[in-house]
Amino acid sequence: MEKKGKLYGLGVGPGDPELITVKAVRAIKEADVIFTAASSKNPYSLAVEIASPYISSSARVEILGFPMTKDREKADEAWTANARQIAGELDKGRTAVFLTLGDPVTYSTFGYILKKMDQIMPDADIETIPGITSFHAAAARLNRILVEGEESLLLTSGAYGGSRIRNIQSVENVAIVKAYKNIEDINVALKETGLFEKSVAVSKCGRENEEIIDNLDALALRAPDYWTLILASK
Repeated sequence: MEKKGKLYGLGVGPGDPELITVKAVRAIKEADVIFTAASSKNPYSLAVEIASPYISSSARVEILGFPMTKDREKADEAWTANARQIAGELDKGRTAVFLTLGDPVTYSTFGYILKKMDQIMPDADIETIPGITSFHAAAARLNRILVEGEESLLLTSGAYGGSRIRNIQSVENVAIVKAYKNIEDINVALKETGLFEKSVAVSKCGRENEEIIDNLDALALRAPDYWTLILASK
């Protein structure tokens, strides 16, 4: 019986190629196939760009389309097809890497791949390598303590506004990723919960055109940037 290959799911960090872990770099360099996700309408992959200094010239790069849709059936079909493509490479004994921004188990498309691979190839050899998250990178960039002592930290998505923030109790610190569409409602929620005054946004952390925005009311007047997060505290 031919030996099957191995899949590494790894995070390339928030944007700076120097923030990829040594273990992730080794896996990237040794990979036969590099997979990553992109919108079905735009094949560009920031994850591949970040990892490019470490990708072998002999490795094949495959961009998997993930439709940005609320239609669960269409999305599920895409995730299944992508997982089957990865499984096909493992069947051939190849080493594959799935690149994702930040960390592969934190708001990541790799989570969908993991679930589908468990159905399609339950005996697959899969290793997940953690990556530095955008909110950790942003806190470091600002020299800002995320949490200390007996404090707690809420990590949430702001893609649909500030509803999660309004429901918090006894939380001193909040990290809001995907704060790009509904910033007005996020701001209202931060004000309602006493988190607004010490809030700061970081856009494109660790990348060219990085920006730190202290005035979140001003942020609400701008065109949304997908690579924006907010750190808030009481």
